[in-house]
Parts: sequence; structure tokens; C-alpha cells
Amino acid sequence: MKRTLLAACAATLLLATSACGLGSESTGAEGSVSRVPELQPDQKVSIVFESYNFGQAGAWTDTFNELIAAFEKEHPNISVTAQKPQGNSANPATDTISSLQSQLTAGSPPDVVQLGFSDLDFTVNQLKALPLDDLVGKDAVQANFDGDEYPYAESARTLGDWKGKTYGVPFVFSTPMLYYNKQLFTQAGLDPEHPPTTWAEVRDAAKAIKEKTGEDGAYVDCLTKAAKDWCFQALVRSAGGRVISEDRSTLTFADPPSVQAVRTMQDMVKAGVMPNRTQMQAVESFARGDLGMILESSAIQGTFLKGAGDKWELGAAAMPSFEGKQAIPTNSGAALFVFSQDQAKQRAAWELIKFLTSERAYTTIATKIGYLPLRTGLVNDPEGLKKWADENPYLEPNLKQLEHLEPWVSMPGASYLQIRDGMMQAVENAVYQGANPADSLRSAQEEASALLPGGGK
Repeated sequence: MKRTLLAACAATLLLATSACGLGSESTGAEGSVSRVPELQPDQKVSIVFESYNFGQAGAWTDTFNELIAAFEKEHPNISVTAQKPQGNSANPATDTISSLQSQLTAGSPPDVVQLGFSDLDFTVNQLKALPLDDLVGKDAVQANFDGDEYPYAESARTLGDWKGKTYGVPFVFSTPMLYYNKQLFTQAGLDPEHPPTTWAEVRDAAKAIKEKTGEDGAYVDCLTKAAKDWCFQALVRSAGGRVISEDRSTLTFADPPSVQAVRTMQDMVKAGVMPNRTQMQAVESFARGDLGMILESSAIQGTFLKGAGDKWELGAAAMPSFEGKQAIPTNSGAALFVFSQDQAKQRAAWELIKFLTSERAYTTIATKIGYLPLRTGLVNDPEGLKKWADENPYLEPNLKQLEHLEPWVSMPGASYLQIRDGMMQAVENAVYQGANPADSLRSAQEEASALLPGGGK
């Protein structure tokens, strides 16, 4: 198994090295980046924006097309071609890195790319995203975060930073939310206005739902390889641990707090109150009203509301805590990065990023998709999101969790995906296949440590 992982590491490193053969003159954490001039009013520029949200049915693509049309109207000298990542996956988000690598190798990368926070280390150090502080100036970057009226939430401003510089502007994300079916709560003799606040309470409520309604009790969408690790990191931090040391040199996901978190989830499966489902099966089951609770991103909220319709009522609460500890949410989602190699395109790319993270854009994104508005003051503005916020009882727990948010930490090195996936496969094996949590995590950590830069030494 270790030989297979090391071979995958070598292949990934080879691809990453070829993808970065653009020279250090204008790219990367180590290269120098020139300050780009403003565009002239009559200077025509065409840029490409690649986002995994394009190509997704419903509100995603429609909303992004609306925003780009508004940007082009405001900037008639800039035209934007929007595209989804190149690849054959049913989920465009899984193609983002390989798509960008291929285009970098060909020498024609997209100018603005939406990439997940889990990819941050690789995006900066291997793919050589441009440091925005150098490209347009730190003052300009901070002025964008400050906004015209409403600044970014403090906990969100630095999520795309690396070693003190801003490389990516945080764009869309959520925190883990406990959604629940108020009808099933009532039928089980539970108070739908007082949802569980601890994992022990989740287990007890799930047991009551299972016994009194026959429906499944709870599902925690943080425990499979398909779920990635953003939400699992929140569980581990809430249990008092970390998946990797703060200096990023040592994997720590087999430490006792992680084992405790995994064992708590495994116990719910063993008790028959958490079903063994895939991510998609659980989301569909909850939307139908066949599942009492689900810990999930607010990006799926629209699906739940549509499924509930007039058949059942959706409730939402903050992520539960472990006994005696405070819950520490991490963020899902992505930031916007610049990869343009032409100065005019670099300036146009920055103008697009500013627009897509403006008060106007977040008003559209929040109301039409359901993502958390990172300019949180908008929710108190009658001309902004106040009406939407007043009508959206699911927003408040998400906003409150921003106050003690910690970042989704990316794994280091060229083999970061293998490290992450190996960790999450070990979690999945323990929770759903009955493997010993300590043994499963320890074995995965030993294998993954060999994939760290320097072999974990």
C-alpha cells in the first residue's frame, strides 16, 4: 500500500513540476510579480473565469451568468468567458486541480480560477498562483476587504493568505450546520424549538426518532472520502485536536482527540441511529423527510427547502459540541485566484474578483444560492439582505459560527490529496465498516506521513 501511495506521489509531483514551468519572473510564492497598471478606458481585454459552479443545474450557473453579465455591463471594455473545469467527472469540483494543471502545462491557464481552501498550499507553492498583494498592492487588497460600506467578516479575510500575503480572495463558503426535520422531532416527542447542542444529545434524539417514527435518526456528512475533510476538521478541532501540527510538519489525525471524535460517530452507527449511506443518499433521504438530522453545508439548504415544501418544516442549528468543550467550526468553500500571464488580463482579473466579492454580488449570491454573505453587515441593511435575513431563520446559526471560525487547513506538498483521502478513508472504514478507530487512523497516518515534504521528518 505504501509503495502505491509513493508512486502516486511521484506522479503528482512530476505533473505539478511540469505545470509550473512558467518561470519565476511573474508567478509563484518565490517569484517576483510586477505591479499591474490600470486599464485605459478604451483598452479591450478578454479573460477566462473557471469555476466548478458552472455547469451545475439550477441556481448555480444561472446566478453566475447573471453576475458576469452585470460585470460586463459595468466594465464594457472587459469580456469574460466562463467555463467549468475540464474533465469527465460528474462533479466539476473534483476536476479543478487537474484541469488547471493541464492548462498551465499548455501555457494557456484561465485568468481567474475558483479553487477550494483544501488546495491552498498546492495552489500557492506548486501551481504558483499570483500574490495579489504584489500584483495590485496590499492597500488595494485590504480596501476590497473593507468594501464600500460593509467589510468582510474578520475570520474570513485571511483564509486565502499564505505567509502573510493574500493570494486568494475568499468567495463562497459555509460552516457546518445541523439541519433537522421539525415534524419528525414532534412525532418523536422532542421539542422542535430546542434542537440538540451536544453530540450526546444528537445520539439521544436520533434514538428517539428511530424508535418512535421508524425513520433514521441522524447523518454526519463529515465522515467519508467523498465528503473531503473540511467538516471532519471541525469535529477534530471541537474534540480538542488537530489533523496536522500547527507548524505543518507532522500529521496528528491519529491523536486521542481525533480518535474520540471518530469513535463517537462510530457508536451512533453501531447503535443503529446513523445509517450507512453515501453522501448523496443521505442528502436525498433528508430532503424526502426520511431522516431526522443531518450535519451539512448551507450550500445544500435550497435542496432541503425544496424537498420539504409543504410536507415538513426545516429547522437549523449550530454544529453540536462534545461534552465540556466548545464547538469549533471550520469553513467549506473556495477563494478566487489569478493565474493570468498578461498584465492587462491580470488587471481585468482583479476587477472581476472585486466585483464578484462586492456588496452587490453577495446580495445576489446569498439570496439566489444560499451561501453565507461574507460581508455580514448586509444582513442589517434594508437595501441589502435584511428582508432576506428576516425571512431566513437558517442564517443566524451560520453567522454566529463565523465568530469562532477556524480555517479549513490544507495538507502540505504535492501529494496533499493522497494524504487527505487516506485520512478520510480511514475515518470511513472506522465509522461505517467497524474498524478500530485508533488502529485505522494510526495506520493511515503512518502511510500518509511518508508523503509529507521531507518524508515527515
